Amino acid sequence: MVTSTPRRTAVLAEIAASVAALHPDRVVRVGVDGVDGAGKTTFADELADALAPSGRPTIRAGVDGFHHPRSVRHRRGRDSPEGFFHDSYDYGQLRTSLLDPLGPAGHRRYRTRAFDHETDRPVEPTWALAPRDAILVVDGIFLHRPELRPCWDYSVFLHVDFTVSLGRAAARGDLDPDPAAPANRRYVQGQLLYLDQCRPHDLASVVVDNNSLGTPRITRPTT
Repeated sequence: MVTSTPRRTAVLAEIAASVAALHPDRVVRVGVDGVDGAGKTTFADELADALAPSGRPTIRAGVDGFHHPRSVRHRRGRDSPEGFFHDSYDYGQLRTSLLDPLGPAGHRRYRTRAFDHETDRPVEPTWALAPRDAILVVDGIFLHRPELRPCWDYSVFLHVDFTVSLGRAAARGDLDPDPAAPANRRYVQGQLLYLDQCRPHDLASVVVDNNSLGTPRITRPTT
């Protein structure tokens, strides 16, 4: 759990104010991107809380609710970085179920999950109708891929060094803390492919250095 600090609260408040001012007459879609262990889910949860004073309802979702089946995710091999980058998620389903319905021309009927990667099975559809002025906050990796770029009204990229992000992932039992460990090849190299090919640092509305959870810094745009 992240302990709130004045610096963290101020960064979240600044971003929340920018988001809340967007498109008051329709749903706003916000993506919170970053490598594994960057702190995306926590940051997105806190951003949703920081939006509460605006009076606009928020919807939380994560790209992890839209995995491909294991047979697709591992079709290039369980250790393949290319497989991790290209095959992890069903972006068509993510758009059809969530991002497009909440877009400017959407009908606002959405669901936040389509697949459970732990059971390797689709989930029973649970649909909801978004309020017209809602704000959707989605966290996940690879959110600035070409398939998803048009979907964001605002996006955050959390910059975290791999030594830091892997240490966090190791602490929760997910990955080895050593970036060079063979067990990390799929994840580290796959994310390097993403950073090189999609350049999320350049595309995000705002880049936040989240190496220190207590003292994050907005590094782009400069303030």
